[in-house]
Amino acid sequence: MPASAPTLAELQLRLVEFAAARGWGPYHTPKNLAVALSVEAAELVEIFQWLTPEQSERIMEDPESAHRVADEAADVLAYLLQFCQVLGVDPLRALAAKIERNETRFPVPAEGPAPPE
Repeated sequence: MPASAPTLAELQLRLVEFAAARGWGPYHTPKNLAVALSVEAAELVEIFQWLTPEQSERIMEDPESAHRVADEAADVLAYLLQFCQVLGVDPLRALAAKIERNETRFPVPAEGPAPPE
């Protein structure tokens, strides 16, 4: 039976401990973490830069590409979690609140959603 996935709080604690053990705490300012997050997001975008929409939908079929995508997605999430931890933002509560606001801002049309083209 596979081990259960770690919780968000457990992952954030591991990231804090990882950085602390290496003396990186002073560098993990909100500005630096936001910049690092942006850089990692750009590295994820770079993987898809010249792909057609069809190629991008099949990217996970190639093990090497799938590994690169997963690594960059992990880097983005790691920096986002560290950013949230430093500023005291609960990422799950923030996301839930944002979805709620978007549901109000963008209600489903009375005639229902448009069919895909």
